[in-house]
Amino acid sequence: MRGICAMLLIAVTTFAPRLARADIYQFTDSDGVVHYTNVRPRSAGWRVVIHGDAPGPERATASRDRIPARDRSPDRYSRYDAHIREASRLYQLPESFIRAVMRVESDFDPNVVSRVGAMGLMQLMPGTASHMGVRDPFNPRENILGGVRYLRVLANGFNGDLVLTVAAYNAGEGAVMRYGGVPPYDETRRYVQNVLRYYYAFRATEVGGARP
Repeated sequence: MRGICAMLLIAVTTFAPRLARADIYQFTDSDGVVHYTNVRPRSAGWRVVIHGDAPGPERATASRDRIPARDRSPDRYSRYDAHIREASRLYQLPESFIRAVMRVESDFDPNVVSRVGAMGLMQLMPGTASHMGVRDPFNPRENILGGVRYLRVLANGFNGDLVLTVAAYNAGEGAVMRYGGVPPYDETRRYVQNVLRYYYAFRATEVGGARP
C-alpha cells in the first residue's frame, strides 16, 4: 500500500484471526482533531484508550474495564441499517456491498480492534480514519461513513469496478495497479471471494429476506 492506502492494513480475510487486540493510543491536537495509533508514541499528550491482549507488565496492570465488550447480539446485523443507508446514498455504493465488506471485516462488531490496530465496523487504521474525517472510529456512524468514503475513493480510482475496489481495500491501491488486477496474494483472493459471496447473498435478500 502507498499513501493513504498504506494506512489501511487489513491483513486478514476471516473474522477469527482479528480477535487479538493491540494497545490503541489517542491524542487530540490543537485543532480538536483526534488521532489514533497502535504504535507506542514517544511524544507527550497521548493516552491509552484500549488495552491490548499482549502479555507483559503493562497488560498485568491494565484495567479490563477499558476494553470494549465484544458484541455478539443477533440484532447487530440490523442495528446499523440507517447508517448503511445513509452511507449508500451519500457515496453511491450498494447497501449490500457495504454490508458484505462489514461482514467480512468485523462481523458487525463495532468494538473489534485487529492485531495491527484497525478499528471498528469497517476496520479503519488510525491514519485512514483521520484522512476520512473520522474523529471517533468506535462510533458506528462515523466508522461506517469513513469506511464507505474510502471505498468510494477506491471505486473512483478503478472506474467503479467493485472487485478491484475490494482488492484495494485489502491489499492497497498500489498493489492492484501494479498487478493490473487482483494481486496474486492468497489472503487477498480469499478476501475478495468472501466479500463477493456475502455481497450476492445480501443482494438476493435485500427485500424482506433473512440475512446471511
